[in-house]
Amino acid sequence: MTATTPRQPATKFIFVTLVIAMMGVGLLIPVLPGLITQFKGGDVAEGSHVFGWMVGIFALMQFIGSPFLGALSDRFGRRRVILIALAGSAIDYVIMALAPTLAWMFVARIISGLTAGVLATTNAYIADVTPPGKRAQAFGLIGAAFGLGFILGPAIGGTLGQFGLRVPFWVAAGLAAVNWLYGLFILPESLAPENRREFSWKRANPVGSLLALRRFPVVLGLTETYFILSTAQMMLQSVWVLYMGYRYDWNTRQVGLSLALVGVTSILVQAGLVKHIIARLGETRGVVTGLGISIAAQLGYGFATQGWMIYALIVVGSFAGIGGPALQSYITRHIPANEQGAVQGALSGLTSVAGIIGPPFAAWSFSWAIAPGNRFHVPGLPFFESAVLIALALFLAIRSFRRDAAAVKAA
Repeated sequence: MTATTPRQPATKFIFVTLVIAMMGVGLLIPVLPGLITQFKGGDVAEGSHVFGWMVGIFALMQFIGSPFLGALSDRFGRRRVILIALAGSAIDYVIMALAPTLAWMFVARIISGLTAGVLATTNAYIADVTPPGKRAQAFGLIGAAFGLGFILGPAIGGTLGQFGLRVPFWVAAGLAAVNWLYGLFILPESLAPENRREFSWKRANPVGSLLALRRFPVVLGLTETYFILSTAQMMLQSVWVLYMGYRYDWNTRQVGLSLALVGVTSILVQAGLVKHIIARLGETRGVVTGLGISIAAQLGYGFATQGWMIYALIVVGSFAGIGGPALQSYITRHIPANEQGAVQGALSGLTSVAGIIGPPFAAWSFSWAIAPGNRFHVPGLPFFESAVLIALALFLAIRSFRRDAAAVKAA
């Protein structure tokens, strides 16, 4: 590759970036709640409470940082922002590996949250390099990158956790460093100079970025769905380890394997089936179908009486993965090329707000549901709450699609 023939940006480059990044995140899932509980003297209920606060702090910092990084990526390009985000992740993991107290764990999460711009920027990267008609398939591949990362990450993290709860943090730091080097030397820039725009503090602050969505009525209408769906998903992620350990007495290895299965099924659906399903159903029906399956899966997790049922539900629930790529594709088709980063930053900001609300609410609900002496012993309560939220998101999505269709017809 010579200077006169630079690498052409493509989905494959960002796929590699996300796989490595998600491996790092996945390594920590089986051990982070346990480490926090260890700081609280082994009290699961108290550990759940603190874990909810820690996830919420991360999300608050991400809410502040994501629009800023998104606006920067529209001005200076996606690659530089991705490098900033990966550096923040590496610092975060090292601090957590060394943290002597919970206070240091919170410091690490604050740093990581402020620099957590990978997802929003990679979504903008996909919009840069993919024609509108193929974006659902491309976003499916991004979902597959998450899946592959969660196949390897939790399985490895759960195994490494047997040798010490802090060991996975060091491995995650190493992965983040490798990913940073990959971005520095391999990852090409995706945003053409003619599609860049001046940086604006008005669009870079979290409130201003959300208000700016008013210029895109279709996107604004779907932000309600996006936000509520993100909240429900955050609730699921925040209590998975705690719920499985409490209800089925799973250890870190069993939890890691269950998340690895989530990864395998996500890859099969999002990398292999999304393009065929969305081509047949279309984006709108793909969103509706995906959310409907998700509701059924959440209810199943909450009602399951034995651990083996969870594996069956994971397989069925994986088909809910068609909804996210379809929704992202629908949204990007209504955004100009020079504003993809800002809008994706705003959507990431909404995800952060969901992360502020969802995990603490789910963790506290779980803590309340299992507390000794509680008359209502319902460990699956967070999953039932999640199902209700997804049902509301489905209603709002259908309403938005109908309004958009009516507006197109009137025009």
